[in-house]
Amino acid sequence: MVEGMWDWKPDILGAPFEQTTLPLGEDNEGEVVATLVRSLAAPSTWWRRLAGDQRELTDVDVLYVHGWSDYFFQRRLAQFWTDRGANFYALDLRKYGRSLRPGQTPGFITDLTTYDEDIAAALAAMGFKTDRARADRRLVLMGHSTGGLTLSLWAARHAGVASAVVLNSPWLELQITGITRQAVAAFLQLTAKVRPMDVGPQVDLGFYSRAQREVAVADDAYEINLDWRPERTMPVHAGWLNAIVTGQHTVEAGLGIDVPVCVMLSQRTWIGVRWSAEALTSDTVLVVDDIAKASLKLGRSVTIERIDGALHDVFLSNRAARDDAYATLGRWVDHMLRP
Repeated sequence: MVEGMWDWKPDILGAPFEQTTLPLGEDNEGEVVATLVRSLAAPSTWWRRLAGDQRELTDVDVLYVHGWSDYFFQRRLAQFWTDRGANFYALDLRKYGRSLRPGQTPGFITDLTTYDEDIAAALAAMGFKTDRARADRRLVLMGHSTGGLTLSLWAARHAGVASAVVLNSPWLELQITGITRQAVAAFLQLTAKVRPMDVGPQVDLGFYSRAQREVAVADDAYEINLDWRPERTMPVHAGWLNAIVTGQHTVEAGLGIDVPVCVMLSQRTWIGVRWSAEALTSDTVLVVDDIAKASLKLGRSVTIERIDGALHDVFLSNRAARDDAYATLGRWVDHMLRP
C-alpha cells in the first residue's frame, strides 16, 4: 500500500483506530463517499520472530462490512484479528455511519452491485486489486447481515481475490418463503421500478436494540451513535428491499464461492410483538434455520456454526455466547488460515 496516497486520520473509536474517506463521485443527493477504518497489527519484525512470534496471520488483511441500519463500532472484533497478526479494516458503506452526509437517504441503493465501487476503493487503500490476489498478502472478507449478503455476492463475482469469507448472520433469505415470498418479490420489483422511494411499514419494535443493551458486558463496552444506528431500523424503501431480494435470488441459484466460507448463526429465532426474555438469547431479525439452509448454496466449502444463546450479531450477545462465538471463529480461522 502506498501510504502517502491516503489521508489517514484518528477515528472516533480512538487509538489505534484510524479512518480515511473514499470519494465515490456524486448522485442525485450530492457527494457520495465511503469510509475505511483500520486497526493495524504490530509488525512482524525480525526481533519479534527471534523472540518466538507465534502469530499465524501476519500476512492477512481483513475487510469487514456492516449490516443494514448499522456501521462499524466493535473494537473487540478488530482486536480478535490483530491479536493474531492480521490487519483489520472496516468499511462504512456509502450513506451509512461515518459516510452519511446531510440530505442523503440513509443506506439507500437500488442494486447491491453499486457497492462494488465502495469495495474497490477500500481494497485499493489496502493495497489490493479486484481482479487478482496478492502474492504477499491474503484477504479475508467478513460481513454481518446485509453486509454478509453483499460480500458473498462480491466474492462470487471476483473469484480468486479473497482467501476466505466469514459471515455473521448473513441475510441470505427473506423472512418469508414459498408462494408468499414469490408474490412479495413480484410486487417489490414492480414498485421499485415506478416508486423506488416508497417506504414500507416499520416492523422493528426495538427489541433487538434492547436485547443488546441488556446483555452488554463491561469489558467489551461500546457506544452507539443513534444518528447512525437508531433504536428502530431506518426506513425501508421499495428500491432498496428489491435490491436485497434480487441478491437473495442470486444466492438461491448458487454462488460457487471458490474459497472456504464460515457462517455463524444463533441456534434459534424469536420474533414476537411483545417483549420476551427469549429476545436475549435469540436472533430477533432473521429465521436462522432458513439462513443455514440457504448458506449451503454459497460454495463448495461451507462451515455452519450455530452459537447457543446468540443474538443477530453473534459478537454482541451475552457473555457466554459472545465468548463461544469468538472461540468458535478462532478454531475455524486457526484451521483454515494456517500458513
